[in-house]
Amino acid sequence: MLSTLLAFLGACTLIAASPGPSTVLIVKQSLRSRRSGFLTVLGNETGVFLWGVVAALGLTALLAASEVAYGVMRFAGALVLVVFGVQALRRARRSGDGEEAEDFRESRGRTGWAAYRGGLLLNLANPKAAVFAMSFLPQFVPTGAPHLPAMIGLAALWAVYEVGYYGLYVWFVGRLRNLLSRAGARRRLEQVSGGVLLLLGVRLALEG
Repeated sequence: MLSTLLAFLGACTLIAASPGPSTVLIVKQSLRSRRSGFLTVLGNETGVFLWGVVAALGLTALLAASEVAYGVMRFAGALVLVVFGVQALRRARRSGDGEEAEDFRESRGRTGWAAYRGGLLLNLANPKAAVFAMSFLPQFVPTGAPHLPAMIGLAALWAVYEVGYYGLYVWFVGRLRNLLSRAGARRRLEQVSGGVLLLLGVRLALEG
């Protein structure tokens, strides 16, 4: 049991360490404030847990088997990524036009719900996350254990573990925030993050 748990946590670490849209969004939101970054993490991990529950119930098998359902989710996910990317590029442009103070006030005025919702939406709009949960979690269900409770328990552990892992990202970016929030550095980071999200959205839309 202990060896299975350690193997599971090791696999969770490798998954979290793989760069993806969620990592980009968490870092970008952490530049605004640690609160925004952490709430984005909580939203993302709520999505992780929900996909784990869906996988435990066997519903993701239907998604994987249906080309139409998977295609709809794929285009929805691509649209979310493109929208987030365009928003980041627009903020970078406003920053370049000398509207840093206005943008700062706008970011300060953003609710915690907006940051949480962004992390949740980005995760739930990713069909790969659903299919991956279906293939990943069953490998670590102990022999003889009730399948549904074990899968849900693993999904919860996965989400909680990633909260701690990505929390380190939020803390680290927060430590560098004064340096990274300078107008030029912030504009370049918004440009990079926006471009990455756009490219990921286009790639997801074009995938077969």
